[in-house]
Amino acid sequence: MTTFADAELAYLVRRSDRARRVRVTVDRGGNVEVVLPRRLPQRAAQEAVVELRPWIERRLAEVGRQRAAVLARGDTVPYLGASLVVVAEAGRTRVTRRRETLVVPDGLKRQAALERWYRRMAREEIRARLDQACGEAQLTYTRLTIRDQRTRWGSCSRAGAMSFNWRLLLAPEAVLDYVIWHEVCHLEVMDHSPRFWALVARRCPEHREHATWLKRNAGTLVL
Repeated sequence: MTTFADAELAYLVRRSDRARRVRVTVDRGGNVEVVLPRRLPQRAAQEAVVELRPWIERRLAEVGRQRAAVLARGDTVPYLGASLVVVAEAGRTRVTRRRETLVVPDGLKRQAALERWYRRMAREEIRARLDQACGEAQLTYTRLTIRDQRTRWGSCSRAGAMSFNWRLLLAPEAVLDYVIWHEVCHLEVMDHSPRFWALVARRCPEHREHATWLKRNAGTLVL
C-alpha cells in the first residue's frame, strides 16, 4: 500500500490481483482508498481520484457530519431510538441497565463491555422480533447469528440461516424491524426482484424511508 496526496486530498493505493477495475472507497473514518488492478499503471489511481473528486468530497462531508453526530451524544448511547446515560463504576466488569442508565466498567474495559452488552441484547431483541415476523408470515428460519459485519446489516441463506448486525440496536426501532422484515421476505424470495420488493412493501410499507435512514446514518451506528 502506498499513500499519495492530490491537491490536499490524501488517499491510499492498494494493488489487487482480484480487482478487475479501479475502485475508490471512503470508509467511516474518512480514509480514501483506491483499489488498483495489478495490470494498470499508477497514474490510473490519480485519474480515478480526479474524476471522482466531487463524489469523494461529498462522502467526506457526510463522514464529518456523522462524526459530529456521534460526538454530540456526550455520555449517552442510543438504543432503539432511546438515549441511555452511561455511568462508569470502578470495579465493575459487566454492563447493567437501570431504566435509562447503563452502569459500565471504568477505564479501558468500558468499550469492550459495552459491545458485549449490546451483542447480548441484540440476540434477545432480534430473536423476539424475528420469531414474531416469521409467525405472521408463516415462515421458519433455521438459525440466528449475531455478527459485526462491516457492510451488511442482515443476511438470509438458502438454508434459512439468519444473521444480523448487533449495531442495528443503535438505530431506531423501526429501522431494526425493517431489516428483519427484509430478511424474512428472503425466506420466500431469495433475490431482489420486483416480486421481492412488492413483498417487502406489503409487510413493511415504509421500507424505503428506513433503508434511506440506514444508508445515510450508517456511520453513526458506533459506540
